[in-house]
Parts: sequence; structure tokens; C-alpha cells
Amino acid sequence: MTQLQEGDKAPVFKARDQHGREVSLKDYKGKRVVLYFYPKDNTPTCTTQACNLRDNYQALTRKGYVVIGVSNDTEKSHKKFTDKFDLPFTLLADEDKTIVNQYGVYGEKQFMGRTFDGIHRTTFLINEKGVIDHIIRKPHSKTHTEEILELWK
Repeated sequence: MTQLQEGDKAPVFKARDQHGREVSLKDYKGKRVVLYFYPKDNTPTCTTQACNLRDNYQALTRKGYVVIGVSNDTEKSHKKFTDKFDLPFTLLADEDKTIVNQYGVYGEKQFMGRTFDGIHRTTFLINEKGVIDHIIRKPHSKTHTEEILELWK
């Protein structure tokens, strides 16, 4: 779905997190960023993915990775989601779909025979220089951290 490729400069974004703070990709210059896009807070697969990242958060931070999740949910929804599942990382509210469109992860999907527009679950591994090292186009929610660690050794 995304037109972005490995080796491309990651699109710079700005949005509010679950605490109402403005966050920009520029804030993480010099760090490796795990930027993951997911469809909806508190849904089974999205919760599994978030909890996998939570349960392995120490392993990711020990390697110097920053984890940022993005969906079209509100700040308030993200706050409830992070509180309910004790998520230690940033979730960005992209209600106007600016970031998902920049990254090309929003579009037509099919689920249970129904066609609709939504976020395609995708993860971008962005290096210290702001370049996309890897794109995980269909991450496995139960083993997402392992996928990340395997690609970014």
C-alpha cells in the first residue's frame, strides 16, 4: 500500500500524544524509532500487538529504540488504552489522518466480506538519520517485537 521504500527519508510529522503533548519525529533525531501504525485502540489484534511491544519494551529500549504508535483514535482513547494495558510508550492521535496519509498506510481494506477505508497495520523502522531502514508491511501481532529485533540487529 505505502509508496515509501526502505532507504527513503521518513516523512516528518507532528501530533499530540495520549498526554496531550505535541510530539514530532524531529524530537527523536539521533535515535532509532519503531513507528507502528495500527487500526484501533482496544480491539483484539491491536491490543495483542501493543501488549507484545509492552512486554518486550525493556529489550527494545536497551537497544536504544523508541516506540511510537499511531492510529486515528483520539488522545482520550489513547489515554484509556495506555492506562488499561499499562503501555509505556507514546501513542499519537492522528484524527485528521495526516500522518497515515504521509506514510501511505490508510486506504481500502476488506474484513469479513466488507470493504471500507482504514489503517493498514504497518511498522517503519527509522534510523538515527531519519531514514527508513525497514518496513514491516504485515506485522504479526503476537511476535512483533521479535520481528523488529530480527531486522534491526
